Amino acid sequence: MKRSIIHLNIIIVLFNFIHQGLYAQVDYNQQWPSFRGPWAGGTMDNVKTPTAWNVDSTRNIKWKTAIPGLGHSCPVIWDNNLYVTTASSEKQDESLKVGLYGDIDMAADTGVLEFKVYCLDKNSGKIQWERLAHKGIPKSKRHTKSSQANCTPATDGKHLVVLFGSDGLYCYDLKGNLLWQKDLGLMNPGPYNETGVEWGHASSPIIFKNFIIIQCDKSIDSYLAAFNIEDGKEIWRSPRDEVSTWGTPAIYSKEGKSQVIVNGFKHMGGYELETGKEIWKMSGGGDAPSTTPVVAHDLIYINNAHGKFSPIYVVRPTATGDITLAADSIKNKYIVWSVKRGGAYLQTPLIYGDYLYNLQVSGSLTCYNAKTGEVKYKENLNEAFSASGIAADGKVYFSSEQGTIFVIQAGPEYKLLAKNVMNDICMATPAISGNTLFFRTQHFVVAVESMPGN
Repeated sequence: MKRSIIHLNIIIVLFNFIHQGLYAQVDYNQQWPSFRGPWAGGTMDNVKTPTAWNVDSTRNIKWKTAIPGLGHSCPVIWDNNLYVTTASSEKQDESLKVGLYGDIDMAADTGVLEFKVYCLDKNSGKIQWERLAHKGIPKSKRHTKSSQANCTPATDGKHLVVLFGSDGLYCYDLKGNLLWQKDLGLMNPGPYNETGVEWGHASSPIIFKNFIIIQCDKSIDSYLAAFNIEDGKEIWRSPRDEVSTWGTPAIYSKEGKSQVIVNGFKHMGGYELETGKEIWKMSGGGDAPSTTPVVAHDLIYINNAHGKFSPIYVVRPTATGDITLAADSIKNKYIVWSVKRGGAYLQTPLIYGDYLYNLQVSGSLTCYNAKTGEVKYKENLNEAFSASGIAADGKVYFSSEQGTIFVIQAGPEYKLLAKNVMNDICMATPAISGNTLFFRTQHFVVAVESMPGN
C-alpha cells in the first residue's frame, strides 16, 4: 500500500513537472520577448490578426501612443507589458533620410541625448513607466537612416535587457528597477572600406537560459560575448575575425544542446552556448550583414546582401568545421540549398509554414519553398523596405519605410489582401501579441486589432 502511494506521488510529481514545462514552453511561444518574437521567427500561431485598418478613421486602431525622440528598436511584449527604447532631446535632429540611396553619410548628433526605456500597457497604450538609462552626447555616430536607439530590448519575463550600443548595457526588472548596468566600450560599426565612418550599433541582445548574448562586430576587435543575466558578469568572449555587422544572433537548441548562430561577411557560424567555442563557420556573405539567422524546419536560414555577394544559405544544425561552399557549388554536406544572388540586405528572412519570403530593400519579394529552394513567385512591391516581415493568421505583413503595410496571403501564390497606410515612417519590425499587431513608427506605437463594428 505504501509503495503504491509512493509510486502515485512520483507519478503526480512527474506529471506536474511535465505539465509545467509544456505550459512554460507554450507561454513563451505566445510572448514576443525579443527581436522578431519567439526564436526570432517573426510568426505567431493561434491568433486572429486584422487585414485592414485606417489610422485616420481609427478603424481597427485599438490605441496610438506618442513616443518622444528617435528610435528604431522594435516593441517587445511580455504578458500585458510592452517595452520600447528611444533617444531624445529638445535640440536633437530627429530627421531621417529614408528611401533608396547609397550615401554613407553620418547624422550630426552633437547634442546631449536622453536614452530612455518605456513600458506601456499593451491593452490601453498607457505609459506605465519610463526610465532614463543614460544622458550624454552619443559616443558614436549614426547613419542618416539610423537612430541612437536601434537595438531591440529582450526579456525573459523577469529581466528586461536594453542596449544602447556605445552608451551602455542595462538590465531592469519588469517594474523598471535598475538591477545592473555595464559599459561595453565603443561599439561603432561602419562600412569596412571607409575608415572613420560610423553607422550605429544595431545588433540586439538576446536572452537564453541565464545568458545574455551580445554580438559586436566592428572595424577592429570584433567579438561575440555572453554575460550572466543576474549580475552582468562576463561568462565568455570569442574574438571574431570580422568586419562590421548589424545582425542579431539567434539560438538553435535541441536535445539539451544549444548553439548561438551569427551572421557575417567572413564569418557566419555557430558557437557553443556554454563556452563560446566555435562549432562551424563559413564565409561568402555580403560585406555589410544586417539580418538575423532564423531556425525553422530544423534548419538554419541565413541571408545577407551588400557588395559582390547576396546569398541565401540553408544550413544543417549538425554542421561542424568550415562549411564554406566551393565557388561552383550551391550545396554540400551541410548546406541543403542556397542561392548565389538575391538575398536581402536589411530584412531578416520570414519562414511561415512551408515557404520562405525574401524581401529586398527595393521591394522585390521572392517566395521560395523553404525546404527545397524552389521559387514559387516573384513580385515587386515598389517601395523601399528596412523592417523585416512578420506573419500570423495565414497572412504576411511587410512594412515599407514610408509607412505602407502590405498584407499578403500566405502561400505559394501571390495575393495582395490589403495596403494600409500608417501616415508615418516605419523602420522597426512590428510585434504580435494575442490578436493585436503593434507597429513602432517614427513618432508612435500603434496597436491594430479587429474591433467590433469595424
